[in-house]
Amino acid sequence: MIPNGQTGSEGAEFRSILFPGPQDGSAAVSRDAPPFFRDLNLDQIIDAVVAAWKDYDLAPFFRTGPVDLETISYRQDVMRDLEDTALRRAIDSFSDGMREMRRRLEQANKRYYRREKERWFLEAVDLYGDTVGRLHQDLLGLDPVSPGMRAFRDYLTKHVASSAFRARAAETRRLKSELASIKYNVQIRGLAVTVRPYDAETDYCAAVEATFEKFRRGAATDYRVQFAASPGMNHVEAEILEGVAKLHPGAFRALEAYRSEHEDFVDATISRFDREIHFYIAYLDHLRKFRQAGLTFCYPQILTATKDIRAREAFDLALAGKLVGEKKAVVVNDFSLSGPERLFVVSGPNQSGKTTFARMFGQLHYLANLGCPVPGRQARLYHFDRMFTHFESGEDFENLRGKLESDLIRIREILDRATPDSLMIVNEIFSSTTLKDAMFLSRKVMARFSALDVLGVCVTFLTELASFDEKTVSLVGGVDSGDPSVRTFKLERKAADGLAYALTIAEKYRLTHGRLIERFER
Repeated sequence: MIPNGQTGSEGAEFRSILFPGPQDGSAAVSRDAPPFFRDLNLDQIIDAVVAAWKDYDLAPFFRTGPVDLETISYRQDVMRDLEDTALRRAIDSFSDGMREMRRRLEQANKRYYRREKERWFLEAVDLYGDTVGRLHQDLLGLDPVSPGMRAFRDYLTKHVASSAFRARAAETRRLKSELASIKYNVQIRGLAVTVRPYDAETDYCAAVEATFEKFRRGAATDYRVQFAASPGMNHVEAEILEGVAKLHPGAFRALEAYRSEHEDFVDATISRFDREIHFYIAYLDHLRKFRQAGLTFCYPQILTATKDIRAREAFDLALAGKLVGEKKAVVVNDFSLSGPERLFVVSGPNQSGKTTFARMFGQLHYLANLGCPVPGRQARLYHFDRMFTHFESGEDFENLRGKLESDLIRIREILDRATPDSLMIVNEIFSSTTLKDAMFLSRKVMARFSALDVLGVCVTFLTELASFDEKTVSLVGGVDSGDPSVRTFKLERKAADGLAYALTIAEKYRLTHGRLIERFER
């Protein structure tokens, strides 16, 4: 179980807002999605989370799990901090500044004229300094609680106080002031343009405006021609600027040297923070629409010493995304395991929420073990080492194996790799064989699950498996008591009865034995 309080990383040199301590956890980040992502619709969830933040390449962070307990606690604390409006506003301002800084750097790299490149670079460095300094001041005033944000604030304190940062900021201000103070004259005669030194000539624009000011009678129509803003300099402007540079060589030599001296001005740790903090921002932003629809999320307790898991008002996040978009109600479910209980065996009529429950179970555990809030009002979830899924699929004609053979091979591979700390989610396997063979094989698999003592969910049409041993708990997909053709999508913890649904349908249409006898006797 994650202890309350600090993670032990506070006070260490800050490296990452995603991974605590001195180790570089990013080395383990995977670009490939785990095999179970598609079965659990986690691929849909993560795609939706990162869709608005493509520039930050966030998907690998969400594909890398589970993380260790210290990292989970570290991330939960940062996530809680970012739910504070004032802190989030400060981070958003920082993010906007860094994004604009990168835009200016792009302009510096793709502009054609050298002088223009140098000035865009100067503006990028200036904005970077202002953005970092402003975030530092904001964090000092807000006093975040999480060890991660506090460690980053301490890092910023050292960074902005460093001689390199302060010297660069002073040089930037001096150079911008010097460039802003430059004055010159441009003389145009026909096609000839001449740049000349400024000699305190009269500003005729101001003189003309002053002369005609006495004739002003309220608002007047503006007949001035509006020129479209150009994304860059044209050749005439570039030649004028070269002329200005010749008149003021010292300032422009300093500008040229400035770029070469400060080429690597962006601090690597701050740049990394700018990317990693969007792991939290993207996830919290994704949750907003669900919360606005009245759905709740919680920070789960992560268990290691016990497998007594539970959740209240939990739901499938991928399915909820579609339902909320269609303004439809989202059904929530509770579940719990205690004592020797380890495996939910889910049965019931088709389209009653069985597979949705299995997916929800996996989604909750995976997101919790990333350090994220999970769908539900309250949750205690297990810290698993690996998650395995086996969902019914069609035949793969490339490997020339039948469906049953493929099922057996996949199950064997899973059982060979599983440990007592693994999670198993199995959905309708062995459906391609006879009932007798399916029962025989399923009992063998259930026995292996029980021996391993793994947590998991088994969705099955074999209701006999629901009472396999003391570790199995039966859940049944519910139907409306008044109309059995209507599914409630609520999973009920009760004994499985393969005849229950058929009897309910028969009762609805007055086809039970008793009803038929009554009709014949009339």
